Amino acid sequence: MEILQRRSTTAQVWGAAEEFIRLFHRETPGSGDPRTRLAAVRAELAESGTYRHTPQELVHGARVAWRNSNRCIGRLYWNSLRVRDRRGLTDSDAIAAECFEHLREATNGGRVRPTITVFAPDTPQSPGPLIWSEQLVRYAGYGDHHSVTVGDARNAPLTEALLRLGWSGGAGTPFDLLPLVVQGVDDKPRWFDTPADAVLEVPIRHPDGDGGGDGWADWGLRWHAVPAIANMCLEIGGIHYPAAPFNGWYMGTEIGARNLADADRYNLLPAVGRRLGLDTSSDRSLWKDRALVELNRAVLHSFDRAEVTIADHHTESRRFLTHLEREERRGRDVGADWSWIVPPISGSATPVFHRTYEDRQVSPAYVHHPGAQDRAQGRDLV
Repeated sequence: MEILQRRSTTAQVWGAAEEFIRLFHRETPGSGDPRTRLAAVRAELAESGTYRHTPQELVHGARVAWRNSNRCIGRLYWNSLRVRDRRGLTDSDAIAAECFEHLREATNGGRVRPTITVFAPDTPQSPGPLIWSEQLVRYAGYGDHHSVTVGDARNAPLTEALLRLGWSGGAGTPFDLLPLVVQGVDDKPRWFDTPADAVLEVPIRHPDGDGGGDGWADWGLRWHAVPAIANMCLEIGGIHYPAAPFNGWYMGTEIGARNLADADRYNLLPAVGRRLGLDTSSDRSLWKDRALVELNRAVLHSFDRAEVTIADHHTESRRFLTHLEREERRGRDVGADWSWIVPPISGSATPVFHRTYEDRQVSPAYVHHPGAQDRAQGRDLV
């Protein structure tokens, strides 16, 4: 993704603002004459170097940013995004509390709702708040990045930094919830324990093992219901909202083919292969492929059994083509990153594989601001 520079000149802000305001008025019936709104924006910029979006502009901008997200296959429902306007909040305590409330509302008893919470923007006088955590929900990884013995290896650096900062750690399971790290305006980053009632978790079981004593339940596998990205910046019309956590719902492969399967995450494929009695001595037996499919079957089965929203990669691929067709009928081009749109398993069995896409960046957008990955790993936290 394009790296965002957090400071812009007034001329740059005006150019982006004019483009967005005209887009908003084209796509929002009854919004009035854009010239009146543009005059007001120009006056605000001249006085303060920035301007404030109306609530309606914020909602449409956040939704269009999802529509423009080249790496997201699930954009068919972009116009249903729930926008929580919390632009008045700059303090880390209040921001953390609203992040946890975001999770509760988005979880919705298992019927996951696409949601974004937008906090204070950058201004010429002060940068806005930041959420250091990569997602609102993350599991700890105990040990160093090269030798993680328990948990999610991706989060080992952040876990180590939090322990040095005073977090006492969890129970030592592979699925201990990490605290959320928030940096308010004019404040140092602080960590906040994640309340258990804010996170719905799904126990992972295999459909062929229920009641069959295959031991899947003994593994204690689980995953959380809401994938809420927290360290990307929402950019609308030249205004940068550096803290704007957002979520859709999971596609099964995100959990079963990446989070639980990647060698630098939970690396479960060898254990699944052995549990299934597969020949793991040679890659030519395709034991990894078979284990991957069964792990993904387990994820989908478990979410369905728990009545928690999740999509499978075949259905989501068809939905993406529907999205393309709808946008084309409206005269809008759709950008996409092929390497992200094509699912990580059975790619050629899905219709999105057999197409090419233009990976072009347009605004509004969700972008990585400078240092986001370093912050997600807890660098310079202590």
